[in-house]
Amino acid sequence: MADLELPRRGLMFILSSPSGAGKTTIARRLLTAEGDALAMSVSVTTRPIRPGEVDGRDYHFTDQPRFRQMVAEDAFLEWAEVFGNLYATPRAAVMQELAQGRDSLFDVDWQGAQQLSQSSGTDVVSVFLLPPSIGELEHRLRTRGTDSEHVIRGRMDRARAEMSHWGEYDYVVVNDDVDACFAKVRTILAAERLKRARQTGLIAFTRGLVG
Repeated sequence: MADLELPRRGLMFILSSPSGAGKTTIARRLLTAEGDALAMSVSVTTRPIRPGEVDGRDYHFTDQPRFRQMVAEDAFLEWAEVFGNLYATPRAAVMQELAQGRDSLFDVDWQGAQQLSQSSGTDVVSVFLLPPSIGELEHRLRTRGTDSEHVIRGRMDRARAEMSHWGEYDYVVVNDDVDACFAKVRTILAAERLKRARQTGLIAFTRGLVG
């Protein structure tokens, strides 16, 4: 017998971590494993498009006047300025996905997570990934071989600041083993999908059971 799937409301699944703690790896594995049930939220940005990027797939690219107009129109769930460029989560697209029972994955920092939680409340589930130790985090950053000593020191300072916000998240997972971490994060996603408040089809289903 096939599993009975009742209609449900989608959720906004946030993954945050300091650089080097494995957020990108876990996010990619989640997207592959979940297929059409989970999609990465596509942000709006004012930064220039880079070679190989596709408008609408990687980002929705726009200019600063249009971005500011969208802020005034309350078109974003959250937005921030990073190194002179503006980034935001478009409200309409995410709300449409939620209403249709599909989940959206967000790769944001603690500030973005905080704004999304404030704007979307119970639709949000947030997970923070921690490294097994500060020494291991530095080792991972150094083995990339792409950053200067100055950049590494800056990333470590930023990592400490980001990790101080772990208490603002619904779940915290230590990424000491990528397979185990992925399994835990996917279990969180599965459990949150089953919450009674998200099961919009439960009332009709149970009425049919009790007559």
